[in-house]
Amino acid sequence: MPGPNTFSVSRYAPDRGALGKLTARDSVLRRLDWPILLSALALSFIGSLLVWSATRNRTTLNNGDPYYFLFRHAMNTGIGLVLMIGTVWLGHRTLRGAVPILYGLSLVLVLAVLTPLGATINGAHAWIVIGGGFSLQPSEFCKITIILIMAMLLSARVDAGDLDHPDHRTVIKALCLAAAPMGIVMLMPDLGSVMVMLVIVLGVLLASGASNRWVLGLLGSGALGAVLIWQLGILDEYQINRFAAFANPALDPAGVGYNTNQARIAIGSGKLLGEGLFQGSQTTGQFVPEQQTDFVFTVAGEELGFVGAGLILVLLGVVLWRACMIARETTELYGTIVAAGIIAWFAFQAFENIGMTLGIMPVAGLPLPFVSYGGSSMFAVWVAIGLLQSIRVQRPMSA
Repeated sequence: MPGPNTFSVSRYAPDRGALGKLTARDSVLRRLDWPILLSALALSFIGSLLVWSATRNRTTLNNGDPYYFLFRHAMNTGIGLVLMIGTVWLGHRTLRGAVPILYGLSLVLVLAVLTPLGATINGAHAWIVIGGGFSLQPSEFCKITIILIMAMLLSARVDAGDLDHPDHRTVIKALCLAAAPMGIVMLMPDLGSVMVMLVIVLGVLLASGASNRWVLGLLGSGALGAVLIWQLGILDEYQINRFAAFANPALDPAGVGYNTNQARIAIGSGKLLGEGLFQGSQTTGQFVPEQQTDFVFTVAGEELGFVGAGLILVLLGVVLWRACMIARETTELYGTIVAAGIIAWFAFQAFENIGMTLGIMPVAGLPLPFVSYGGSSMFAVWVAIGLLQSIRVQRPMSA
């Protein structure tokens, strides 16, 4: 009986992709993880309603078209679904051979942000404006490529049966490759994305079976890096103000503390069942800034109440639970690491986004997966769902 990290090609669907060779009895549709797919779809649907509610009256944003953001959010979701289907069709093992190319492309894109091609949106110089109202945030795709490049390196000799766990040299290489895009993103500076990437790296190391000394070293390095970033003045003033407002919520409630104070008022006013969709006084009055992106959860809390906000948490929980099951089912370390990296990404980003609206986490400018408006984020999370589905589709036939 093969061990948990044994790779046996004969027990898997063809490496060239998940489609085409499975029998009708064991089709791709039958092997998909439907709970995770339906939960992600439900989150995107709820997100479209929340984004619509938050933007339909904001004429300065929607150019006089109340359906502007609703249409674009639906379009982003549709493109994300196409990307997910394409990822499943190719298969995560086929993509494994293209990981160095994808990694190099992601580095080129994040470097382009630091050139005249880069643009500042909502205080963060982290975007490339494409034109026609479209923009790209390369750091979102770096989250995927960091997971894939580290998984490829850390699993290669283990899946081949040469080692029981990654050796120190391999771990160093993987950490260096992860540090390159993180360092570039920090120069923007996009602290929120760097925080997510650090958690991803930690999750990947834990799943790979690397020595616990590396995990402890990463935690210590992260703490030391945070101190150095603060002392060297790398952070912009608005980012420092966000931490100050988190440490002291009463600090300048009309200034740096305005966002979080208004967010808590909006969520608190929803009570159990909410004020009703499109009926939220804070949302209608446009008191909460960036309500369609970073603070979209406040719309759920105000208009759908504890029940509606709780439903979002349940759906996110289902996504994470099924992702954990997928990570456990695969017998190849590569698939386990990829799934673990996605779990760490989704879990931390959702916790940070919801936590900052409740005042238990500092404002970091991170979207709520599947719910917040934003093309780059939506595309990235649906590609991640495609990777998870591919891992499940290509799991051992007996599983």
